[in-house]
Amino acid sequence: MRLKFIDFLVLSLFTLASGTVAAATSPATGPEKFAQLEYLLDTPTETRLASGAPGPTYWQQRADYRIDVTLDDRGQRILGSETITYYNQSPHTLRYLWLQLDQNRFRPDSDDMLSRTAPDFAHFPYGSLANLLTRSEFDGGVDIKAVRSEGGDALEHTINKTMLRVELPQPLAAGEQFVFSVDWEHNIIDATETGARGGYEYFEEDENYLYEIAQWYPRMAAYTDYQGWQNKQFLGNGEFTLELGTFDVAITVPADHIVAATGVLQNPKEVLSKKQLSRYEAAQESTEQRFVVTPEEAKKNEGSRTSVAKTWRFRAENVRDFAFASSRKFIWDARMAPSGSREVLAMSFYPNEAEPLWSQYSTPSIAHTIDVYSRYTFEYPYPTAISVNGPVGGMEYPMISFNKPRPYKDGTYWDVRQKPEDKTWERSKYGLISVIIHEVGHNYFPMVVNSDERQWTWMDEGLNTFLQFITEQAWEEEYPSRRGEPEKIVEYMISAPQTPIMTNSESIYQFGNNAYAKPATALNILRESIMGRDLFDYAFQEYARRWKFKRPTPADFFRTMEDASAVDLDWFWRGWFYGTEYVDVAVDNIALYQLDTRDPDVEKPWQKAEKDKLEPTLSEQRNADAETLVQRYPKLRDFYTESDEFSVTPWDYAQFEQLQQSLTDREKALLNADKNFYTVTFSNIGGLVTPLPLRITYADGKVEELQIPAEIWRRNAEQVTKLFITGKEITGIEFDPYRSTADADAANNAWPRKPKTSRFQLFKEKEDPNPMRRGNKEQWEQPIL
Repeated sequence: MRLKFIDFLVLSLFTLASGTVAAATSPATGPEKFAQLEYLLDTPTETRLASGAPGPTYWQQRADYRIDVTLDDRGQRILGSETITYYNQSPHTLRYLWLQLDQNRFRPDSDDMLSRTAPDFAHFPYGSLANLLTRSEFDGGVDIKAVRSEGGDALEHTINKTMLRVELPQPLAAGEQFVFSVDWEHNIIDATETGARGGYEYFEEDENYLYEIAQWYPRMAAYTDYQGWQNKQFLGNGEFTLELGTFDVAITVPADHIVAATGVLQNPKEVLSKKQLSRYEAAQESTEQRFVVTPEEAKKNEGSRTSVAKTWRFRAENVRDFAFASSRKFIWDARMAPSGSREVLAMSFYPNEAEPLWSQYSTPSIAHTIDVYSRYTFEYPYPTAISVNGPVGGMEYPMISFNKPRPYKDGTYWDVRQKPEDKTWERSKYGLISVIIHEVGHNYFPMVVNSDERQWTWMDEGLNTFLQFITEQAWEEEYPSRRGEPEKIVEYMISAPQTPIMTNSESIYQFGNNAYAKPATALNILRESIMGRDLFDYAFQEYARRWKFKRPTPADFFRTMEDASAVDLDWFWRGWFYGTEYVDVAVDNIALYQLDTRDPDVEKPWQKAEKDKLEPTLSEQRNADAETLVQRYPKLRDFYTESDEFSVTPWDYAQFEQLQQSLTDREKALLNADKNFYTVTFSNIGGLVTPLPLRITYADGKVEELQIPAEIWRRNAEQVTKLFITGKEITGIEFDPYRSTADADAANNAWPRKPKTSRFQLFKEKEDPNPMRRGNKEQWEQPIL
């Protein structure tokens, strides 16, 4: 269309000022999306600053442990005694202490068991039934034998399901410490049947057990400035919120067992053979991977049975938890792995059943993780990093992780494939690499950046899954990452039911997508499509460094990312973390405006050309050969018959001359500007505001790419119209050409529309399901008497 000059000036000024023509009709939706988050976040204090950094009065508690534990390999039972030194570094006086008894989750009367709903028996796998029966029959729970003060006096205590309250003999003032001991026992659950975070695996062929022991001792609950005691009951999802401290742990096991644990082995000469000790020491001097316990030695140990016990002693400093693994089946390999200027002893423990997959990929995956994560956060602060193969599918603890994938019994394995019978993915090779990256990566989040998993799962799982994606992509080209790419989150984003990411850990629907995939994808989009890598990486590293060995909240993360980048991201946190809307932007309307020059020699031919573009109507086509009255009687012709609307008249010239005389030189130049003014309307169907990455194609074949910031939606979050001024003809506009926004419907992303392409298959008809036809034919063909 052609606009009169003054009309176009009004339109362009309004469009440039508001960012959208439609804003005048529905202005209420934009400001709400871009409202600041402050009222949803904790009020800044001198403990937690408005910048997102710890303040000058920041504090956190500390707990040191001395633990003696015996692993009963005959009865699959833990017998332990611990002494805890609790440091009250808060400004508050405490009258009691809370400890976590996570094993009480396995009691038949636990909240976890009692609050479970019935399964769908229409599709009920063997494993689900085994889980149900094992949990219902298992004699679980912690048997507290004694709770005593440092002087040996019994302390009053109360058990409330998964929490233990210890009454203090006198209030514990700020700056004071309290020493007490706890004796306890509990049975170890079969982790192969329950999917527990720790337990045992039984190998029927050689009658051996492999133990991965976690959440096994009474642990101090966290006391924080934002929550007080974090004593929410453990229902299975909300993991841990713990205090940092030093652990000295003595683990007594059968003498033919090999033990892996959090911390550094203190007595290797007492528990290793001379050959093993020599290899262990050599591994600490080289980046070349070598066996400490060889496959042959592990195979020989499988047939060993001894009544003699050995005690392995470990020490770990500045950690929030302790876990260990023990078995006579373990192969053990090790090497040094660089982390910036430091080196870390990377080690893997696994049975022969895990070969050849584990010796090839486990320890290299540990080293790769430490290398990449250190570049994006901080140098790995601990001396060791361990991956153990056993019954637990993937679980993290300081310096040690439990990981599950193994090859088939014949030693073969898949890289990644879809099993057609249940449409699940079998990922032996890449599954192993990915789970090790993820679980070792948890040393950074939340073992060092000590977030509250009981409250906000995404703060460790989501951030860690984001870094896992980066680390996987650095492993090899086209690494088959399950999470991270925006297009892979679309199915979840449009699904129901959902809860916001900021929901408490125990109340989340679709846990893996909500706590892992969505926040990881959000951060990837933030890095690639909104902030850019330089700004994002700087701010993310600043967050990690600020909160190293401290306990951040979501507000600290949100504020730090903005503080270190000068990017206002409140709209992003609101949409992705506090909402459940999704991205679906449609390219709805394209209009071309060109200046009306008022020159009749230009405008009249243009008008005629535009009309000539129209196809004749059906009536005009059919009447074309019919003789008209004027054709039969030429005397009926006059001035108007010979002239038309496109004829240039003296009056037209006079009007143009009069206009020219009234214009300044600047106005004449504007009137002759040879530009195309395209208005493009974008509709926000999904509701989640997003930047608009665009690809514009011109008639000459040239392509331009640009990104419109999300702030274009700030006055109307439902629909905006953007103006593009160009001297060339636009032939195509595409939103999100690189699938970088998690847009739910690519079919409406382009002008002109692109057809959705797919392939279909032909199948033979299935067998007739009629029971009568599948039965005895001779029987039903007999005549009815």
